[in-house]
Amino acid sequence: MQKIKLFIESERGKDILIILIVILVGICSFFLGRLSNQSSNDGLKIEFTGQEAAAVGSITTKEPKLIANPSISAKINNNTQGSYFASKRGKKYYSNGCSAGKSIKQENRIYFNSTTEAENAGFTFSSSCQ
Repeated sequence: MQKIKLFIESERGKDILIILIVILVGICSFFLGRLSNQSSNDGLKIEFTGQEAAAVGSITTKEPKLIANPSISAKINNNTQGSYFASKRGKKYYSNGCSAGKSIKQENRIYFNSTTEAENAGFTFSSSCQ
């Protein structure tokens, strides 16, 4: 015990102790981060009791309803392939052969048969496709 106490009180012992503390703090931080990532947080749940209907829901991020034009709402529910497509959230439309629109997920696409149909829905043709 005396040898350990003398070693810790020496300069070299203090340096090693500091290094060990830094390593332990780093390892603990890493595992605490992993633990916080594993928790499944479904969001806020609200229950109404004593009313006609009891509602239990959670906060989830859903696609925003950006439907201002009735022609767009008809296209969102219609998954048929057209000559042109646009993103539900975007303002540009693309031709089917254009590589600029390939990053848009299939479920987020709106299809149009003509350029006038896409422009009437409020979209402009992407300059990347010209």
